[in-house]
Amino acid sequence: MTTTINALENTRNIGFIAHIDAGKTTVTERVLYFAGRIYKIGGVDEGTTVMDWMAQERERGITITSAATTASWKQYDINIIDTPGHVDFTAEVERSLRILDGGVVVIDAVAGVQPQSETVWRQADKYNVPRICFINKMDRVGADYFRAIDTIAHRLNANPVAIQIPIGAEDEFQGVIDLIDERAFTYEGEGPVVPIEGPVPEEMIEEFRNYRTALIEKIAETDDDLMMKYLEDEEISKEEIKQALRQATIDYRIIPVVCGTALRHRGIQPLLDAIGDYLPSPIDVAPTQGKDPRTEEPSTRHATDEPFAALAFKTVADPYIGRLVYFRVYSGRAESGSMVYNASRQRRERLGRLVQMNAQRREDLEEVNAGQIVAAVGLKDTITGDTICDADNPVVLETITFPDPVVSIAIEPKSRGDQDKLSDALVKMADEDPTFKIIYDDETGQTVVSGMGELHLDIITDRMRREYKVEANVGKPRVAYRETVTSNATAEGRFVRQTGGHGQFGHVWMDIEPLKQGSGIQFESKIRGGAIPLEFIPAVEDGAREALQAGPLSGFPIVDVKLTLTDGTFHDVDSSKMSFAIAGSMATKTLVSRAHVILLEPVMNLEVVTPGDYLGEVIGDLGRRRAQIQNIEGTGDIQAVRARIPLGESFGYANSLRSLTQGRASYNMEFYNYLEVPKGFEAEV
Repeated sequence: MTTTINALENTRNIGFIAHIDAGKTTVTERVLYFAGRIYKIGGVDEGTTVMDWMAQERERGITITSAATTASWKQYDINIIDTPGHVDFTAEVERSLRILDGGVVVIDAVAGVQPQSETVWRQADKYNVPRICFINKMDRVGADYFRAIDTIAHRLNANPVAIQIPIGAEDEFQGVIDLIDERAFTYEGEGPVVPIEGPVPEEMIEEFRNYRTALIEKIAETDDDLMMKYLEDEEISKEEIKQALRQATIDYRIIPVVCGTALRHRGIQPLLDAIGDYLPSPIDVAPTQGKDPRTEEPSTRHATDEPFAALAFKTVADPYIGRLVYFRVYSGRAESGSMVYNASRQRRERLGRLVQMNAQRREDLEEVNAGQIVAAVGLKDTITGDTICDADNPVVLETITFPDPVVSIAIEPKSRGDQDKLSDALVKMADEDPTFKIIYDDETGQTVVSGMGELHLDIITDRMRREYKVEANVGKPRVAYRETVTSNATAEGRFVRQTGGHGQFGHVWMDIEPLKQGSGIQFESKIRGGAIPLEFIPAVEDGAREALQAGPLSGFPIVDVKLTLTDGTFHDVDSSKMSFAIAGSMATKTLVSRAHVILLEPVMNLEVVTPGDYLGEVIGDLGRRRAQIQNIEGTGDIQAVRARIPLGESFGYANSLRSLTQGRASYNMEFYNYLEVPKGFEAEV
């Protein structure tokens, strides 16, 4: 057990998370090179990076799917996941953060915290992931390390603490000074070289002392023993500082900040040191929570000396070895070929071939242990969010929640012969991506697919053509609207059919009331005294929920309502589940017609960064798109406009912005919420 604990203490499960174009993939590539995992450095612009291995990623220069790999640095084994930055692929960030112990947030030294940085930060908060920040692109014009740290404090409400300060900036950026070890690391030349370690430069001694004092003050605030030493002017050792900083980082009280420029290979070795020194191992984080499926009682799993338990977080249809299921092992060990139990689906499964993934390359494993992130072939019924565990000690771990898709398109095969291939391709891609949904519309005979944005669906159709050799006709994007009610109502549902034999009889009284946004659909039964037999109540709920799938205004689903079954009657002979399901559906349709129904539309947070010369044109265009300006911030000639824009008005915005600003402006969007469609625009929908 001692060797297992030692191995676990030196394991780091980390992810690189950030806004699009902050440089996550470039940072990951340099980390793998300096850790000896790869021997040639690739570039995002050239499409030669290890982690961006999909054809679409290499062509577009963006990360689309999270890629896993592993590397060693000094005594540490580091499992790494590189995540996408684009909002359309937020599910990849969500599932990665669920199974990681720590995160490295990459922030652009010029732009500071950007909208998608805020999104991934909130996702990391949701799963209590300790993190450090790497201020990247210190060599760019306009790079400002301390302003970037200020944006972390103000925009993310975090407590960032610089543990390094830069030596120079922009084209003068030469290296970093470690405030704890009191050493300077400088780089000569442009190649991937080992930094030269030396004393703090004379001209920076004053600045170094000021920031080191500020660092020790911040750390002492989190540790009573250090605070006493600090107040009494006692010597505080480097080891004490590091230990207190590590604990404060794991407790989410401090965010250590380091800097560098990944493109020019500077600051990567100190970043690797910080990952080992301050991010937690599997035994530093709280035990994993779950429940026993047999008793529904809470159950925990510690990383050491516990039965096998793992969470599946990703499935991939690998063209060479078949369906791969990625999972994180939280406790125990399992061997290749052994039987495991899928506690989420209550089925036995065989762990066929176990592989350690290095982006798209694989290394076979004989067994897996706690703390590892691996993939398996042979888990036929296991999907994202399922728990696999020891059959004699079952546990269901907390699953992964994903946002609902907001954009839909109709898709149909170009030829009759492609129909089966299209269905097969869509099902396989929906298995991989929980935010990609398929609905067959009986009324129109169309297949409608939904995703997180135009780019998401564009990538899906591109993959279908390349990987699955399916040619399809694709309709224009459609917004996934919703409907809801704003008032209470009561209604009766009565279904009576008398035929030659048994008839049908179902009779219910129901109430409807609005709920706050995001509450979903709730159903409650207040039947007392057997007015309706217990076995018919689930049928009433099923009928009611089905009736809410299409609202009266535009046929979109009704959300955020509570249905209450208050009364009813039954017939000893003629009542059945079907008759009560129909009665529940009839009552619900009447309720909806009596309660005031409104239309909801998805609204996006938008940030446009534009030269000041074009600010008027940008704001005018946003006004025509029903956008609400939240604020405008300016630094120099560059203006950042933050607004909320209905998703339906944002289609084609990239081309419009490009023509308005001669290609000099950029924008980012993320989902904000569903809001009521203003009066006068409902008819358009």
